[in-house]
Amino acid sequence: MSSLTARPAWKALRAHHEKIRAVHLRTLFADDPTRGERMAAEARGIYLDYSKNRVTGETVALLCRLAEESGLRERIDAMFRGDRINQTENRAVLHVALRAPRGTSIIVDGQDVVTEVHAVLDMMTVFSNRVRSGAWTGHTGKRIRNVVNIGIGGSDLGPVMAYEALKHYSDRAMRFRFVSNVDGTDLVEATRDLDPAETLFIVASKTFTTLETMTNAESARQWLLAGLGGDGKAVAKHFVAVSTNAQKVAAFGIDTANMFEFWDWVGGRYSMGSAIGLSTMLAVGPENFRAMLDGFHQIDEHFRTAPFERNLPVLLGLLTVWYTDFFGAETVAVLPYDQYLKRFPAYLQQLTMESNGKQVTQEGVEVTYPTGPIYWGEPGTNGQHSFYQLIHQGTHLIPCDFIAFGRPLNRLGRHHDMLLANVFAQTEALAYGKTREEVAAEGTPASLVAHRVFPGNRPSNTILAERLTPEALGKLVALYEHSVFTQGVIWNVNSFDQWGVELGKVLAQRIIPELESETEPALGHDSSTNNLIRRSRKLRTAR
Repeated sequence: MSSLTARPAWKALRAHHEKIRAVHLRTLFADDPTRGERMAAEARGIYLDYSKNRVTGETVALLCRLAEESGLRERIDAMFRGDRINQTENRAVLHVALRAPRGTSIIVDGQDVVTEVHAVLDMMTVFSNRVRSGAWTGHTGKRIRNVVNIGIGGSDLGPVMAYEALKHYSDRAMRFRFVSNVDGTDLVEATRDLDPAETLFIVASKTFTTLETMTNAESARQWLLAGLGGDGKAVAKHFVAVSTNAQKVAAFGIDTANMFEFWDWVGGRYSMGSAIGLSTMLAVGPENFRAMLDGFHQIDEHFRTAPFERNLPVLLGLLTVWYTDFFGAETVAVLPYDQYLKRFPAYLQQLTMESNGKQVTQEGVEVTYPTGPIYWGEPGTNGQHSFYQLIHQGTHLIPCDFIAFGRPLNRLGRHHDMLLANVFAQTEALAYGKTREEVAAEGTPASLVAHRVFPGNRPSNTILAERLTPEALGKLVALYEHSVFTQGVIWNVNSFDQWGVELGKVLAQRIIPELESETEPALGHDSSTNNLIRRSRKLRTAR
């Protein structure tokens, strides 16, 4: 495969960028009165307005040509076929199978994985209905009213985000908590006001060996037994597992009949539609969970079949490549104007940065171009009163994705109209800005004119849907999943491994016994790390 920067479309984009990099969005809109309608795409109830980007029709055409030259269509087909496109781990990448309808077929190693997916979904459905109806009771016969999900990374961020996003649809007679941090405070605060007799723990760890998850699970087990008289049989009525390691699950005290399986062809950050989403199904019910999966599938099919120039995830991914590699933008702000989506930016941080935060190509050659921008954000309108200042008048170019819904889930006076007005006002202000002449014409003192100028020409996308439903949430997540895939194909990186998380974990295993040793350990780290370990040991014993 030829180098990205040697592709004809890349070279054409370089020359094109030189021509338009200084062109202001004011000019682009003035020159094309239909730009706002023309530079938009809609699919499956999701409307994308990308007209407020520093692009022309030629830019989009060249970016789509780059996608073609990079083999994006072939890579999409390979993923949906179940090819082992995660080459460094020799695995298929089949989160799309998690939401494939019953009756469809994807074969991996001679097995129809869609059949396996629906077997687990059916098992989750039966279990969720039992817990939600009160048929499943705890060790003392009380019904379950509290669910605590213990996981980390993709086993936590997806479930937390989905619970918060779909809280409107959740069973309010139940409480849901999420524990991920190995900091004991996380577990203590999650359980301090719960009755062990009414609490169910979901332990989510594929291998049942994840350090943080199993440390928290063991402490949760001790908390439960301390509250229920120490009978080890209680564990089986208050713990279930999302795992593939039946031996360790059984050794923990969990009945393997309550072990929900998932597969190595699903990466953690792509797993919220699998058994990792058990807490989501318990909260919103199987029907709503399946509606979310249908939303995922609708965008999967759109991504798989739509022409690139009308393909929402492809357009989002290509625009990210455009700003990252040609304008030198280092971040993308995701700004959901819906309080229920308050954890969506945090979820996207793992999805995007763990996927494309890579420095070598698929062939192991060091890249010569930027990859993987930093994703960040907060809900609007909160962000407007904190970091939007930098987006508007700072020295960094920060492309923004604004996410909004036409209808609120909670109608309260004029609130939603004010919310939407802010979305549209912010994108207009970012694009157009305010010139020195306009500021002066308002009667602003000459000494303040420069301070009140808005440069504008700050790019943004607006993503608009009708309402935040389970189906809509599935569509939104799939939109970003496939945008990440598009970026990864263009950059020729493996978006599905995460070796960067390994080194620190290995070193931590070495340091833990050094911190816990009763006698002074012999330390072989660098002078900084040695010193920090010694000081921490002294602080632990200080009175």
